[in-house]
Amino acid sequence: MRKYHFYLFCVVFILAFSACVKAAASKESSSVENNQQADPIRAEFALNTVCSITLFDQAKESVYNDIFNRLNEIENLMSAHLPNTDISRINAYAGKAPVKVHSDVFNLIERALYFAEISGGAFDPTVGPLVNLWGITSEKPRLPSRTEINAVLPLINWRNVELDRQNQTVFLKNASMALDLGAIAKGYAADEVISIIKEAKIDRAIVDLGGNVATFGVKADKSPWRVGLQNPEFGKNNRGAYIGIIPGPAKTVVTSGVYERYFEYNGTYYHHIFSPYSGYPASNGLMSVTIVADTSMDADALSTATFVMGYEKGRVLIDSIKGVEAIFVFEDKTIRKTSGLEFILTDSSYKILTQ
Repeated sequence: MRKYHFYLFCVVFILAFSACVKAAASKESSSVENNQQADPIRAEFALNTVCSITLFDQAKESVYNDIFNRLNEIENLMSAHLPNTDISRINAYAGKAPVKVHSDVFNLIERALYFAEISGGAFDPTVGPLVNLWGITSEKPRLPSRTEINAVLPLINWRNVELDRQNQTVFLKNASMALDLGAIAKGYAADEVISIIKEAKIDRAIVDLGGNVATFGVKADKSPWRVGLQNPEFGKNNRGAYIGIIPGPAKTVVTSGVYERYFEYNGTYYHHIFSPYSGYPASNGLMSVTIVADTSMDADALSTATFVMGYEKGRVLIDSIKGVEAIFVFEDKTIRKTSGLEFILTDSSYKILTQ
């Protein structure tokens, strides 16, 4: 009998004081005055994942409320799976009419198309039909037939997204096209959270949106931030296990890996990072790509783009962008990284290659 098994794992996690910072259950904000001191960590479900914010000794309910209200606002604008969001309306009117959208949505789609262009379409925000066909992020993932995949592949083309900046409208030129911003929206959301933290004059913070991690400020003891890199192997109980540590100043760290969301069918694992060219999960010897950068939105898009492109082409792209570093983890448990990034390997079953 054939069986499906569905898995959802976190991507990376912070080692704030040489130990993991663990998500804590949030307080009921209604029971506390807005300006009252709060728990150092608050976690809630948003953006289809567990989002954990750590404000340390400056934690206040009012700041946490502003952060999670903003995350919910972003989800209600940009989700492709909720009704009446701007993205859902754009998809519903594909091939019919342009849709006027919120400026946040317009700007993010514009940025997504930029990454589609520089990656040669490896990152493509019109991948929605493939996402829907496979259903890997749903409760009922499935292996579609080659015929089904071939039928939707012509719909995956970022060049058929028409933007009108003056009128703030978005138009998908062909019927049945569908946008999915899942590979960039969490990065945008992390940047928005950092903006709220800055405005609140918080000295230091950790933002973890289901693996999209951003550190802010300087730790109290002045030591480097330490971000653990998740073990990316399939089919093992690796949740919370890391293979190495990325130390350094405040940055954003985003990983795209095969282990994030996947299902098993007849002994084969199918992950959620699709190749817009083949219609199947990207398969090029990589298990994960981690991007370290100043901007989480860019790191989010680049981690997906480089994973789909594969190491050789992906490395060329990363090397062409100032201030961006990368770690590539391969199926043979070798690791390659860009020269400007420090990485401390802690799992002896992996090996760092110099070239």
